[in-house]
Amino acid sequence: MTRIAIILGSTRPHRKGEPIAQWVLDTASPRDDADFELIDLRDHPLPHFDEAVPPMFGPSVNAHTRAWAERLALFDGFIIVTPEYNGSAPGVLKNALDHAFAEWVNKAVGFVSYGVDGGVRSVQQLRLVCSTLGMADVGYQVSISVLTDFENTATFVPTDRQRGALSKTLDQTIAWSNALAPLRTALVNS
Repeated sequence: MTRIAIILGSTRPHRKGEPIAQWVLDTASPRDDADFELIDLRDHPLPHFDEAVPPMFGPSVNAHTRAWAERLALFDGFIIVTPEYNGSAPGVLKNALDHAFAEWVNKAVGFVSYGVDGGVRSVQQLRLVCSTLGMADVGYQVSISVLTDFENTATFVPTDRQRGALSKTLDQTIAWSNALAPLRTALVNS
């Protein structure tokens, strides 16, 4: 069965991403075409990138990096739930992306973003980063406004448009993850 990780890309206290990531997981879990698991970056504290050699050139000597890579290797694709901080992705998410390489290659990635303007600038930058890591970013994405999509600025209330966008994002991420499987197999066997 195809395995998709939903990565919660913020570790900030009082983050809006927690209910959003839970919504993604709750929406995805009943599907019968993939298994889904939430990965919260709070549970994987990585120091600022501290590798003597970039991950693309081989395994790390650092236990924290090896543990992160082993966690990612279990999955065929990813949905990244990301805020937009000052027009960009959070540093903790970029750092987590930088700590691995082979574990990202030939895997699909979809995005669910949130922010004042729906987090779209964060996703624009993450698409470039993920592409450089050899990931296939799917076209559909979910954008959530922290100004209009939360009741009393506290409770996330998804709209029909967001539910439809999430369904399409999940469909594409699973389909692309399956389509890329032969490339991942070829990489392992080479």
